[in-house]
Order: sequence, then C-alpha cells, then structure tokens
Amino acid sequence: MKMLINSPQTVVADALRGLAAAHPDLEVDVEARVVVRKGAREGGRVGLVSGGGSGHEPLHAGFVGPGMLSAACPGEVFTSPVPDQVLRAAKAVDSGQGVLFIVKNYTGDVLNFDMAAELAEEDGVRVQRVLVNDDVAVTDSLYTAGRRGTGATLFVEKIAGAAAEEGAPLEQVAAVAERVNRASRSFGVALSACTTPAKGSPTFDLPDGELELGIGIHGEPGRERRPMMTAQEIAEFAVGAVLDDLASVAPADGPVLALVNGMGATPLLELYGFHAAVAQVLADRGVPVARSLVGNYVTSLDMAGCSVTLCRADEEFLRLWDAPVQTPALRWGR
Repeated sequence: MKMLINSPQTVVADALRGLAAAHPDLEVDVEARVVVRKGAREGGRVGLVSGGGSGHEPLHAGFVGPGMLSAACPGEVFTSPVPDQVLRAAKAVDSGQGVLFIVKNYTGDVLNFDMAAELAEEDGVRVQRVLVNDDVAVTDSLYTAGRRGTGATLFVEKIAGAAAEEGAPLEQVAAVAERVNRASRSFGVALSACTTPAKGSPTFDLPDGELELGIGIHGEPGRERRPMMTAQEIAEFAVGAVLDDLASVAPADGPVLALVNGMGATPLLELYGFHAAVAQVLADRGVPVARSLVGNYVTSLDMAGCSVTLCRADEEFLRLWDAPVQTPALRWGR
C-alpha cells in the first residue's frame, strides 16, 4: 500500500508537527504527545480532556479549541495514550475548577484515563469522567466490555465544551456530557478494511462485493457481513438499528442531531448522497432532524464506509450545539 508518510515509526510525530504548523493557535508538544488550547487556564473554566489512539482524525486533536476540548492526548495508531500524557494534559488545563475526562469505551482508554485521574487527584486536580458507549452494533467487542464509543464522542465533546465555555461548574458539565451520551446511538458500516502504517496491508479481509455491518472504528468485526447494498438499503438498516435502540430515550417524538460520518476514504459526494437516504428514512419514520453534520470526523485511517449517529436533542442540547466553536475541524458562530 502507498502512504504519504516518512516511516511508520514517525507518522504520529510528523502529523503533530504538521498540526502545529497549520494551527498556531494550539500548543502542540510533539515529544509529550499533548495538544492544548492556548490560554486553556484563562477565564476559570472547567477543563475538558479527551484522547485515544491516532488514526481517527480529526478526533481528538482536531476538536481542541474554544467551545470544545481544552486538550487532547493522541496515542500511537489505534493505541491508547498513556497515563502520563493524560496527567500532563489535565495539569496544563486545570484552572482550579476541575477537569472532565471524556473517554471512549475501549479497555485501554478506560484503564489509562482512570489511572491518570487517580494521579491527578493526588496532585490536587479534581477530575470527573464520562464514558462514551453509543455503538448499538454489538454488546462486546475485541476491545471493549460493553458498547464501543464512536460518533457520539463528537456530540459529547461539542455540547460539554460549550457548557464549560459558558462557565458551568464541573458537576454540571459532567452531567450534560452524561445526558448527551445516554441520548446518542451509532451504527457503522465498512466497505473496505483500513490499513495501518505498521502493517501496510488491510487489517481484515473483506471480499469484493461485500460489506461489513456494525464495524467499530478499529475495524472490529461487526454484526454481520452481506453482499453490497445500495445507499438507501444501508441507511434503512443503520437508521433502523439506531432508532430501535433509541426508542426508550425520551422524548420519543423529539428532534435529533444527525451525524453522517465518513470512515476516512469515502468522498463527500457519497456521504451527502447517503445523508439524503438517512434523511428520507428519518422523515418516513416521523423523526424530525434539528441539526445535521456530514463529513469525516471520527475515522478509521483509510477505511471506506460510514457511520450514523443520532442524538435526541432537547432545547439545552440545541443551544449548546449552536454555541460558537473554533477548532481545526469544527468552526462556526465566531
């Protein structure tokens, strides 16, 4: 496989150097692998820290900035950041109001963020944690106990980030983040496997003419494999799975935030066409869409495919979603 890299060993460091060059409003410590919003301690805000393995860009470093994350910790490709990284980030953003860790439900992330929280508390940094576990495809996977954390991470980081920007206390920021997670569900589909720089070949075998329903963002096995389907058929399957699981989330007749997310190699031409199918399925089911977002946000290297994330949105969620944000990957209202 051809890749636009220098070597597998330097791919993360090179990407961080590029991020720093492109976004001087961020403080990028390439050696320590921490990305911090400039002035993160100013204004007495709650700090928001997230992170995970590289390869999911723009998650998480692309969401650092006003109105969203205070800091992000990129690990090696598909590998959790270590506790020292997370601790360094927490100390860099703590203004005395506490820090919220936003953690996707993968075993390595959970263990390392929990250890970092213990170390931070010992150093006088008050920490709370929200666990994102929105994937409805499978109950357990190769990397998790329980549901995986996927597209809802973006909703949690944006809405909680807006609450922190408004000056909400730690307990309130954590509570709204928890509510967003509980109100969100996701389902992903792969048309091809991804290729890690270290391996240089696809991570799993997906024959021509077939797709994998219910994959995770590391290419984990999904719910089932089927012959290739049309965008409309995929939308009906994915949205149906999400809505079935959202049925218990009130209000059942309320509007949703809708994210159609590319997995890295699917062009916007296809993603917008798929979004049209998703919007039609939601309209047919009587589900109003309050806001939509289409693009590559929570990716899996060069995987072709997409995911659908829906969040039951009340007035508070919508107000915080619409609040100004200025990050490399999300910018509006400023």
